[in-house]
Amino acid sequence: MSENPTALPPYRRIAAAIKARIDRGELQPGDAIPSVREIMRTENVSTATATRVAAVLRNEGYAESVPGIGTIVTRPRQLTTGPDRLTMLRATGDGLRPGERTEILSAELAPAPTHVADALGLAADDPVVRRQRVYYDDLGVVALSTSWLPGSLADAAPELLETVPLPKMTFGLIEERTGRRAVRRRDIVSIRAAPDDASTVLEVTPGTPVLSMTNQYWDQHGESTEYATDFLGQGRDLRADYDI
Repeated sequence: MSENPTALPPYRRIAAAIKARIDRGELQPGDAIPSVREIMRTENVSTATATRVAAVLRNEGYAESVPGIGTIVTRPRQLTTGPDRLTMLRATGDGLRPGERTEILSAELAPAPTHVADALGLAADDPVVRRQRVYYDDLGVVALSTSWLPGSLADAAPELLETVPLPKMTFGLIEERTGRRAVRRRDIVSIRAAPDDASTVLEVTPGTPVLSMTNQYWDQHGESTEYATDFLGQGRDLRADYDI
C-alpha cells in the first residue's frame, strides 16, 4: 500500500522519503542513513522526531544499526507473491520488482493431479499446462512457483508451453488472447514440508518446514483460470499494510 506523504506525521513522511530513495537505488545496502543531526537540519524537526525516523526504517527492514558505524541501509528480504505480481503488472506493466529475475524450469502439458483438477473444474488426469519457475533477487531465491492452467488455454496461447519468461506473465497473456480477466482470487498460506524439488531450489533439507502460499484465480465468468503454489524463500518477511 502506498502512503500519502501529506497525511503522514513528520517522522513517517521523512522515513517514507528515505525508503523511496532506497527503492530507487539512490541509497544502496551499506550506505549510511541520514543522521539525526542531518535530518534535524534538512527537515527542520526536533531531535525526537529525527530519532524516530531511524526506528521506522529498522522496524520495516530498510536499515540496521552497526556498532561503531551507525545506521546503514539494508535490503528488505521481502517476499513477492503471485497476487503482488498481478497487482504490479496491472499498475506498471511489469510483474517483477527492481532487481528481480525469473528462470523458467519447465513448461509442459501434463495430466492434472486430483487436487488441481478439482480446483480448475476438470476431470482427474485431464491435460493441464504446468509451468514451474524460480524467482530470484540479489539476495537469492524469492520463491519456487508452480502454476497449473486448463490445457485448452495452450491453443490460444502456445507460449505457455515454452520455457521462456512471459512478458505479461500468465495473467496478462490469458487476458490478451482470450479476454478472460482474473477478477477474484483465494490465498492460502501454510507451513509445509519442502518436497524434493523445492528443497533443492531453496537449499534446505527435504522435509524442512517452509512457508507456502497457494493461489487460485477466477475470471469474470466465475471460471477458474489458474491454480498456483509457491514455496517461499527462507528468511524473508511476508507482510502487508492495511488502513483500519
